[in-house]
Amino acid sequence: MTPDQAASYKARKEAFVSNLSGSSLTEINLVTLVASAAVLLWTALQKRQSLFTPYTPIALAADFLLNVCAILFATTLYSSAPLVLSIFLITPAVLLLTLTPASSNPNTKSRANGSTTTPSKSKSKDQTSTANDAPLLPVRPFLTHYRGSMMIVTCLSILSVDFRIFPRRFAKVETWGTSLMDLGVGSFVFSAGLVSARALLKSSSPNKSSFTARFVTSIRHSIPLLVLGLIRLWSVKGLDYAEHVTEYGVHWNFFFTLALLPPFVEIADTLVGVPRRMLGASAYDVLAVLLAITYEILLNIPELDLRRYILVSPRGPDWLSKNREGVFSFIGYLAIFLAGRGCGADVVQFGSKVPLKASPKDADQPWFHATRLERRIVLRTLAIRAAVYTALFILSTHYIGFNLSVSRRLANSPYVTWVAAFNNAQLFLFALVEACGPAFSYSDSESVRFATSRILRVFNNNGLVIFLLANLLTGLVNLTVNTLDMSPLGAMGVLMVYAAAVTGVALGLDHTGIKIKI
Repeated sequence: MTPDQAASYKARKEAFVSNLSGSSLTEINLVTLVASAAVLLWTALQKRQSLFTPYTPIALAADFLLNVCAILFATTLYSSAPLVLSIFLITPAVLLLTLTPASSNPNTKSRANGSTTTPSKSKSKDQTSTANDAPLLPVRPFLTHYRGSMMIVTCLSILSVDFRIFPRRFAKVETWGTSLMDLGVGSFVFSAGLVSARALLKSSSPNKSSFTARFVTSIRHSIPLLVLGLIRLWSVKGLDYAEHVTEYGVHWNFFFTLALLPPFVEIADTLVGVPRRMLGASAYDVLAVLLAITYEILLNIPELDLRRYILVSPRGPDWLSKNREGVFSFIGYLAIFLAGRGCGADVVQFGSKVPLKASPKDADQPWFHATRLERRIVLRTLAIRAAVYTALFILSTHYIGFNLSVSRRLANSPYVTWVAAFNNAQLFLFALVEACGPAFSYSDSESVRFATSRILRVFNNNGLVIFLLANLLTGLVNLTVNTLDMSPLGAMGVLMVYAAAVTGVALGLDHTGIKIKI
């Protein structure tokens, strides 16, 4: 390819992802419904047939087809009819759950035959009681399924968007509107806040370290992400890679946004210290909403003219003007992270008092009723949270008087409440699917593993590393393949190989016991 051809192709690539207006909320919800529908079918097959235990090559293929390929098909081949794909998945699941008897959990059989695992060995580190009676933090299959599915759709979309088979309405909008990829960015941050609640709950003790020590630790956690951001910046500029400047700015990228979160979240933890003792996990939601509202007010003050500055002012010559989208949108992403942290603090700690029992199929055992009770509590909590954020979204876009529109580029208050409402609703769906699955105790790690998709678990365990790998592979494909002019069949072939490669690495890391935290 000559220099002129390379420059022309780069311009076409940038135009391909520019000036887009997105799609409707209904269509986005129908596309994302496929993920929970796929998990429902996985759950039905596991509950009725124990298809994924033991984890044979056939089980691996079925797991991959359900939890990876179904999402890929929903955003490509079935992009015009995602509801049809969901019906194809839900119908056999319902038939399995209603017309066939449940199979026995193999772990249950082994305990019934006298090989009962003792509580001390079966409990994970997170589930071991501490001297100061800290709460137990059970591993929840529905949280693993939610985060794993979110990571898969994110990894698939960042490459699929470069092919014509991926509808332009799913790609990121230019300024105003909603799209699948706009939602994906916010959901990634929300899920990061969700899992951060585990560390928060573990550290809730009287001997908590000083703010200075925790702040310094948070900065150390930011350094690897900052390095990744610098590497991405160097690679994009050095390789003359096609980029969409209005997304974050000239030098900013998503890794810089992630790197800034830990120290600012540490400040937020200090601010909600007293309110949290009164409001519990809701203190984080209150702070998230207040932060989003304050930012929205600043955007709309005529004298300040901040919204116009971010969207249409000249780009440069100063650094802030060149990167204004990334700098100011961080405020909205911080609010989203805090909303996720509040959600995690609400749902992770439930189940801490359910004891380990040798017969998790026995409905007469006290733990069985305790698990059912806490499932109802979790479902009710998530339903209320989703309803509250949905109400706030509707108020901000229809009834307050501002007629606000969603803007991922600004990360304004409608965007924050949309992302929070969607993710709470998604968690509710995955929790509902879990309730349809095998009976188990959250305190029994073996039965929890039985109720968890292995592929979704491995994507969840090394999420950020897999996301980094997906970015590297995306760059490699774009540097070696003409994605714009590839046929639909060729595009699907490349995407299937890419999906298999990312999944294979995730499974390989899990098989070797490697869990990398960045």
